[in-house]
Amino acid sequence: MTVTPLRALTLAELRERSSEKWREYPDDVLPLFVAETDFPLAPAVQAALERAVRLGDTGYVASRTPLPDAYVAFAQRRFGWRVDPARIRTTVDVSMGIVEILRRVIAPGERVIVTPPIYPPFFELVTEAGGVVERVPLRDDGSSWQLDLDGIERALAGGARAVLLCNPHNPTGSVPSASSLDGVARLAEKYGAAVVSDEIHAPLVQPDAGFTPFLASGEAATRVGYAVTSASKAFNLAGLKCALMITASDATTAVLRSLPIEVVWRTGQFGLLGSVAAFAEESDRWLDSLLATLDENRRLLADLLSTHLPEARYRMPDAGYLAWVDLTGLGWGPNPAKQILRQARVALHFGPAFGAEGAGHVRINIGTSPEILTEAVERIARVRAAVDAAQG
Repeated sequence: MTVTPLRALTLAELRERSSEKWREYPDDVLPLFVAETDFPLAPAVQAALERAVRLGDTGYVASRTPLPDAYVAFAQRRFGWRVDPARIRTTVDVSMGIVEILRRVIAPGERVIVTPPIYPPFFELVTEAGGVVERVPLRDDGSSWQLDLDGIERALAGGARAVLLCNPHNPTGSVPSASSLDGVARLAEKYGAAVVSDEIHAPLVQPDAGFTPFLASGEAATRVGYAVTSASKAFNLAGLKCALMITASDATTAVLRSLPIEVVWRTGQFGLLGSVAAFAEESDRWLDSLLATLDENRRLLADLLSTHLPEARYRMPDAGYLAWVDLTGLGWGPNPAKQILRQARVALHFGPAFGAEGAGHVRINIGTSPEILTEAVERIARVRAAVDAAQG
């Protein structure tokens, strides 16, 4: 079946939005920083939300909803993963799910492993849960990023009590192999630790990259693991507030059931209704079109950088719409996004926010139109040319 790439809204249409992406900076700035996309909603999601508004279906989330079954069917279709709907709980968002689970699996002051460069809130979420961050950076072998199993074992042997994974990884867009995930699970079980896997970018894995849910990576993972996911990144529903916490054993399910009822009750009604529609089979074609667009855009970025900023080092992401680019070669210091914002009027995510490994880097949101992406890189290139001329 031929998949038609999804077209983004025009810049004029996007500037009518009132979300963070379109309100943080003045209109002369192209915003490619925060993880929001520029596409129209999936038709099934839009219809579900319009129906809810028409009915005034804006009350509390019900104690029994169709969301677990909708996600079970989605996970089976997209990942070949069998999930027990009885082992799913909902909450406001992935971040809250991570914090609430960590609060149950570590004691105050215990260490939690993160794998920088990493989604900046991870550092704060560990602290919010009462833990202490233990950094075990990804290994860059020159062609891919890998989990450092030796480093993770050293940290666990030294007393770390949990591992906080990002699967797929943000910001690199890398997808850990099943064997590496199983390795993490076995190490966690060996040292009596838990693993919490943020899988919010899972629906956005490119078809040729493969994706292994942490809980499906092996028997050890079912005993030590918790997955937290959402439709929010793939379907651009972050403002609607709904995430899923998933387990695969009686012991870990008991931990979810021990959470305060408010953790579940804070789920947004619109988030839940939108998520059910997003995970429905009728939304698969829209998601496939989005993936086709992101495939084109990740390749377009490679061409643009090669042409206009050959000093940049960029590895195409296998998942998501966030590109991790090393601009150290430009000589613009540890946080080049500041100069780019000031002079090129392009807003990118600051690399150092992702940890010390982010020095000299930027994160670029490619979930936009090719025209906006092209204009952004060309603006940066013009600044580079002006700086070179001034120095020459």
